[in-house]
Amino acid sequence: MTDHESPHTSSDARSAKTGRRQRLTALAQQARREISLTAHPTLEWMPAVQDPEGGRALDVLIVGAGQGGTTLAFQLARDRVPEVLVIDKAGPGREGPWQTYARMPTLRSPKEYTGPDLGVPSLTYQAWHEAMFGSDTWSQFALIKTRDWADYLLWVREQTGVRIESNTELRSVTAAEHSGRRLVRAVLGTPDGERTVYCRRLVLATGQDGTGRWMMPDFVEALPQHVRAHAADDIDFNQLGGRTVAVLGAGASAADNAAEALEHGARAVHMFVRREKMQRIQPYRWITFRGFLRHLCDLDDTWRWRFMQRVLSMRESIPQDTYDRMRRWSNFEIHTGAGWHDARMVDAGEAGRVRIETTRGPFDADFVIAGTGIDIDFSCRPELASFADQILTWADAYTPPAEEVDERLARYPYLSADGTYMEKHPGQAPLLARIYDFTIAATMSFGPSGASINALNTAVPRLGASITKSLFREDVEHHWNDFLDYDVPVFMPSAVDHAK
Repeated sequence: MTDHESPHTSSDARSAKTGRRQRLTALAQQARREISLTAHPTLEWMPAVQDPEGGRALDVLIVGAGQGGTTLAFQLARDRVPEVLVIDKAGPGREGPWQTYARMPTLRSPKEYTGPDLGVPSLTYQAWHEAMFGSDTWSQFALIKTRDWADYLLWVREQTGVRIESNTELRSVTAAEHSGRRLVRAVLGTPDGERTVYCRRLVLATGQDGTGRWMMPDFVEALPQHVRAHAADDIDFNQLGGRTVAVLGAGASAADNAAEALEHGARAVHMFVRREKMQRIQPYRWITFRGFLRHLCDLDDTWRWRFMQRVLSMRESIPQDTYDRMRRWSNFEIHTGAGWHDARMVDAGEAGRVRIETTRGPFDADFVIAGTGIDIDFSCRPELASFADQILTWADAYTPPAEEVDERLARYPYLSADGTYMEKHPGQAPLLARIYDFTIAATMSFGPSGASINALNTAVPRLGASITKSLFREDVEHHWNDFLDYDVPVFMPSAVDHAK
C-alpha cells in the first residue's frame, strides 16, 4: 500500500493518494477509539509464570499468523491475556494462503462476512475498503479481490498490535514443569538458529494442512517432480506454456489452478472429475448461520458426524466466476465420470509425458496437477509426530452407521469441548490437554473453524473463552489469595467517624 509517485504523476492522482492516506489515518484513529471504548473489563488478571530458565513463560503461543491466528491473538489481547506470541514460518506479509496458493482473483465468501474485526466496526473489511477506494465503490462489486483481502488483513494486524515473529517455525513440543506448574516446551527454528520458549497453552492455527499433508494419489506422487504438483504447491505456471495439463479434482482450488495454466499459455487443460455430474451446490453457504456455527459443537456425536460428513463429502462447488474463468478458453475441457486409477511416465527424460489411466480410458499429458485436498496424518507434522499415536481420533470415539462411513474423516482429531486434543489412552499424554487445534482439522468437532472466513466471528471468541477458562481454573488459588489480600477502600471516612 506504499505510494510511489513519479515526476509524471498527475495532480489528480496525487490528490487521490493524499485523500486515501487521510481516510486510512482517520479510520485507524477511529478503530483505536472503538477498541478503547469497548475494552471493559480492563483489569489485569493473569499472574506472571516463571519458566525453567528464569524467564517469564508465555501465556499462549500461537503457531500460524494467518487470519485465524492473528484474530485469536487480538481476542486474547481483548481478554487481557498479556503474554501472547504468534509465530509463522513465512516471511512478513506472506503468512496465510492469500499471496501463495490461493490462486483465485476474488474470495469465494460474500463480501459482507466479517471476522477479523471481532465486532469493532472500524476494523471491518467494508470500513477499510471504503477508506481505501472510496465509499461509492462498495456497491460496485460482489466479491472481494484476494489481494485486497490480504492487504486488509495486514492493516488490521497493524491496528491491533499483535506480536508476530515471522520466519519462525515450531520444530518440536514436549512437556515441562517448573515450581509445580505444567508447561509446554516449544523448540523454534529461526534464521538465527533454534531457541526454546515455554508456554502455558499452545494453539495450532496452521491452516489447511496443519495436522497432516496435502494429499495426492500414490501413483501421482510417485511421478517425477518435474511433471506433477499439488494445487497448493509453488507452481511455476510460466513453465506450462505450450504444454498439455491434466488437473485432477472438481473443487474450487483445482479449478483455480486450471485457470492459471490456461492464462499462462498452456496448449490445453483438461479437468478430470470422478463424479458423473459436477457439484453445483456450496454447502458452506447453507451452514453459515449463527445456530450452526455456534452450536454444532453442542450436539451429540451422531449429529455432528452426520452434518459434517455430509458437508465434507459434498466438497466445495466451483464458484460461477471461476467456472467462467475456465470456460472462456476453447482449449479447456471437463471430463466427468473420469476418475484416475494409475499414472506413469511413457517417455523418459525432461520431455517425457505422463500416461494417465482413467475410467474413460488413457490420457497423455505433459504436466499433472492434483487438486485433491488434504489428509489428516499427525505423523507428518514435526510438532505432533512424537505423540501422533496418542491423539484421539473420530475413528476411536465414534462408529457411524454404514451409509455414513468415511475413513478419511475418521482420521480427524476428536477434540475436547474446549478445542484441545484428547488422549487415546488416558494418562499417557497429558500434554495434549494444553494444545488447541484451530486448523481445518477442527471441522469435524466444531464445524467451520479458524481456517474459514465464515466462522471467524464465532470460532475465535469461543476458543478465546476456552483458553481463558482453563487459565482461570488453573490459577483459581492465586485469585482466591489475591481476593483475600484485596484491601482497596472506595471511600474515606470523615473526621467524625474517625473519632467514634
